[in-house]
Amino acid sequence: MLNLLFLILLFLVFGKLLIFAIKAAWGLSKIICTVILLPVILLILIPVGLIGIAFPVLLVIGLVVLILPKN
Repeated sequence: MLNLLFLILLFLVFGKLLIFAIKAAWGLSKIICTVILLPVILLILIPVGLIGIAFPVLLVIGLVVLILPKN
């Protein structure tokens, strides 16, 4: 009986830790994509000759940042 109680509590504790880890990883991946990956992609598009794609993407992202309220 004590083993069953231990297993239930073990799954509860590590389940909550797993959910926390997934949320933290999701937040970290959003930060990495926004701060590092997006500017690098835009900078790579320019020398390749895709300024026609890079400029509208930059404009749309700029407008979204200006219009959406900050948390």
